[in-house]
Amino acid sequence: MSDEVENTKENPLVESLLPTTNEDEMKKLMQDLDKEQAYREHKCWRQSITVIVSVVFCFFQLYATLSGTIPAQLVRASHLAFVQFLAFLLFPATKSMPKNTLPLYDVILAFVGAGCWCYYIINFHEIVMRAGAYTAIDIIVGIIGIIILFESCRRIVGLPIMIIAGAFIIYAFIGKYLPGFLNHRGYKLTRVVSHLYYTTEGIMGTPIGACSTFIFLFIMFGSFLEKTGIGQFFIDTCNAIAGGASGGPAKVAVLSSALLGTVSGSSVSNTVGSGSFTIPMMKKLGYRGEFAGAVEAAASTGGQLMPPIMGAAAFLMAESVGVPYLTVVKAAIIPALLYFAGIFITVHLEAHKLGLKGLPKEEIPRFLPLFLSRGYMILPLVVIIYFLCSGKTATYSALMGIISIIIIAIAVSLIDVSKGKKPRFGLDDLVDVLCAAARGIISVAIACGMAGIIIGVVTLTGLGLKLGAGLVALAHGKLFVTLILTMVSSIILGMGAPTTANYLITSTITASAIVRCVYGAGSPSPEQLLPAHMFAFYFGIIADVTPPVALAAIAGAAIAKARPMRTAVNATKLAIGAFIVPYMFIYNPQMLMLGANALSILGITVTALLGMFAISVGLEGYAFAHTGFLNNFNLALPVKKAASVVERLAFLAAGLCCIDPNPKTDVFGIAFLVALLALQVLRRKRNKALVEG
Repeated sequence: MSDEVENTKENPLVESLLPTTNEDEMKKLMQDLDKEQAYREHKCWRQSITVIVSVVFCFFQLYATLSGTIPAQLVRASHLAFVQFLAFLLFPATKSMPKNTLPLYDVILAFVGAGCWCYYIINFHEIVMRAGAYTAIDIIVGIIGIIILFESCRRIVGLPIMIIAGAFIIYAFIGKYLPGFLNHRGYKLTRVVSHLYYTTEGIMGTPIGACSTFIFLFIMFGSFLEKTGIGQFFIDTCNAIAGGASGGPAKVAVLSSALLGTVSGSSVSNTVGSGSFTIPMMKKLGYRGEFAGAVEAAASTGGQLMPPIMGAAAFLMAESVGVPYLTVVKAAIIPALLYFAGIFITVHLEAHKLGLKGLPKEEIPRFLPLFLSRGYMILPLVVIIYFLCSGKTATYSALMGIISIIIIAIAVSLIDVSKGKKPRFGLDDLVDVLCAAARGIISVAIACGMAGIIIGVVTLTGLGLKLGAGLVALAHGKLFVTLILTMVSSIILGMGAPTTANYLITSTITASAIVRCVYGAGSPSPEQLLPAHMFAFYFGIIADVTPPVALAAIAGAAIAKARPMRTAVNATKLAIGAFIVPYMFIYNPQMLMLGANALSILGITVTALLGMFAISVGLEGYAFAHTGFLNNFNLALPVKKAASVVERLAFLAAGLCCIDPNPKTDVFGIAFLVALLALQVLRRKRNKALVEG
């Protein structure tokens, strides 16, 4: 047995998923790692029912958005009714259950789950007129609805968020028995259920409000994009740009994953989708399996940090913090640039260290013919970004993007028909898109509903401020210690959660600690809240490559035939920017373009990029030559290794000084980096002379 195959024994999940570009194997991999992909594929009448419900769901959402005449509570309740019905029709109780059957109990759960929200819709006016005087039937329906939401969360989203939401509900009941800052007066069953189920402070709160409007539209937009084949177009374009460079396939993975990830919002599906193409290419070129899988995982995860969409988190952040959407996008630019620059530079250094070349010229598509033949695919993205930057709402921009895709699809199909070809986009494709959009929103809506429970308990008990005060007290008021505690909490809370739910949970629970530590009992402005929210979001997202869970890294390892934990460690090293930059923008928000002019932004960007280069050298142990200023001397190996460690630490120190947006540290960091690079150049020349001599 080969070492690569034997390595898969480290993880039973990876053991059964030996890497392949076979479509069925990729699908199985996504189903095993991503609960959202483990849906039933019905046949005959069952398929017809799910298709009809999905299409009706999509048209209802479009009508509700365009008309604007339906009360927000009814839109949210209807949204949840459709979601609960489809959740139990499409997702089995466990991943191992057959995907071609539909047990009677799931049919019952589907109707009961949807019926609980239909009860609210039918009795909406009576519930409103009763003004908080809830009946016994109201409470029973609310309890059943919450229990069924938990079950659908267990099936589709996963245990972490379900456990957190359950703990919060328990806290609402037992808080009066807890000591210290966790103590509150306690609440009865009627108050808790009514607050969580019937008010816009709970399940039907801001998360579901966002999900039932612009998030749904962006998921539909993404389904249209996927159907047009834009993912392959991105890969081909990046291949044309960077495929021939040193270590080309790895650079293609970084660029294409950044483009795909900002739209998809799923690190696992992005890793599998683009990784099935890029990882085998990287290995063929000479990259180690652990490194190849890590590159794709780190880049795919970082796609959710990439503006302008950030997996729909940009819109949620704008709404939660209370700042314009463009403020969030501008704030995310420099951190995202540094994140991907770190990965790109490390990939480049690894390629030079190993002596890897780019792809052969004949395997690289030509950019101009590619752009002329398929460049129309990016027009919908251009449209949506144009309207967003013009100050239009996210909902309006998404609608314009969808309309532009439909117009382009019709135009392309008409051209195909005029040439006697089969049209590339027909009625069946439209139905597929609508079904994919309805299926794609299920996990997001359920996660948003669970996040609503967490937020509901926080607003009911005042826990948000108490948690912030508790973390600050634990850190003895020290900002750096508070940031470390917040980082650890956000990584734990973010494990396995979809992007949107990830942001909602981490920002609700952990961001308040940073705000409390920085501003005390004051009332910071929305722009002052943004760094804390961005900090929590970054570490929640990076959980997808951070051991021990590291779902994206495990997906990359499975494709690459590599050790999963070693792949995760490599991915964490590649994603080092996400562990450093958030600390920097908390101490100096100018990195988020808050209160900074164009000249200072340019200076911050240039010095920070130099800093990421230095940090990448320190982690990689190579710039122009291997680190170790004693390598050319006849000394013991431990001494040479110690010298290498010292030099790597020096590069790391220089990098941190450059990233810190402070003129004094920038000057010191740049001078230190120049000196270190000069030593590297001299060592390279000496090595070359020794080889030639």
